[in-house]
Amino acid sequence: MLVTRFAPSPSGYLHLGHAYSAIFAYKIAKENDGKFILRMEDIDKTRCKTKFEQAIFEDLEWLGLKWDNPVRRQSEHFAYYQEALQKLKHRALIYPCFCTRSDILTEIMSANAAPHKGTSLIYPGTCRHLPVNVRKTKILNNENYSLRLDSERALNLSNSLYWQEHSLGKIKVKAKYFNDIIIARKDVPTSYHLAVTLDDHIQGITLVTRGEDLFESTHIQRVIQSLLGLRVPIYRHHQLLKNSKGKRFAKRNYSVTLRHLRESGYSGDSLWKAMANENEVSKFIHSVEQKFGLI
Repeated sequence: MLVTRFAPSPSGYLHLGHAYSAIFAYKIAKENDGKFILRMEDIDKTRCKTKFEQAIFEDLEWLGLKWDNPVRRQSEHFAYYQEALQKLKHRALIYPCFCTRSDILTEIMSANAAPHKGTSLIYPGTCRHLPVNVRKTKILNNENYSLRLDSERALNLSNSLYWQEHSLGKIKVKAKYFNDIIIARKDVPTSYHLAVTLDDHIQGITLVTRGEDLFESTHIQRVIQSLLGLRVPIYRHHQLLKNSKGKRFAKRNYSVTLRHLRESGYSGDSLWKAMANENEVSKFIHSVEQKFGLI
């Protein structure tokens, strides 16, 4: 059976990009007599709020989407993620990192390899080879730390990995997309990469539909699947919705929210029809921006 999911973070109101992604996953599931699952990715308890979760339910119901219960909340499954962490630790695949962002930037610049503007910092492996006694002392001194995945060791144990991309066929995992990623923190026993990979496995997701901005993340998650012996779904990375200025819709850009559209008189049915038709998406976005004076 085909099983898809929509997994928003309840840290703000859903926008048009969310609607496109949710409808995309829902539509392909229903066209194949499959299941559509809703998950709350709420491990960041400082930003995730109950009011935003409730708003997600309301917005999806307004769109006419129905999901299979129960809704999985990541914040309720830290013990599950901790168990996976212990498996990685037992195989010497993770290590504590005590570096701050400024520490990482300083080391990169000292090596004459400053990161380009707008790109993520590539962790240079500063703490990877810290002696065990130094690590223990820092932890006993209550220093803040994160847990990183040893990418070199992980890749050596996961040779020649592929995943199936829905419209592109087999994609080979490439080391250049892999870094010593943060896989957990001192006070939170998981990260996005670990939680989402484990959740897709435990929930039996067979087709992950998500934005093309997460394509590179799939290289990382495929390695985690291999290390932990998890099932591998098929992936389908779709286009990102963008406004008339070429910027993708995002919470931080204060995009038009579904809540705002609903309160302004739009019907869920009209939005569904626009988001489900590739030829209508751009026209709908343009009309919304015109109505609210955004262009």
